[in-house]
Amino acid sequence: MRRIGFGPNSGRRIEQHGSDFVQARMARSDDLHVSCMYLEPGGRVGRHPASIHQLFAVVQGDGWAAGADGERVTLRMGDAVLWEPGESHEAGTDSGMVAIVVESDLLSDDPATFGPVSG
Repeated sequence: MRRIGFGPNSGRRIEQHGSDFVQARMARSDDLHVSCMYLEPGGRVGRHPASIHQLFAVVQGDGWAAGADGERVTLRMGDAVLWEPGESHEAGTDSGMVAIVVESDLLSDDPATFGPVSG
């Protein structure tokens, strides 16, 4: 067993594209990147195109995410969104949010691959 620290103090502040959050790496390989994003109240992931498939899974707090159409969708703990390669996207929060982010071209666009759609 190997213990891995990914708390906010082990991450780095991201400010590109108008962003304001801390990202802590959990795992990385040629085919897979996993990190934890810490967005403080008022934090945001600025609009930018996804380089590869990105799964954004909220594990604490709440906020919103938007894809190519710019329409904000409310996210709460237990919700996730999937952005496709090249899709312009952004996310943010008024009260604070923590999300696990999985980036990989191994993720499928097939809806049957994922759990049920939340509503």
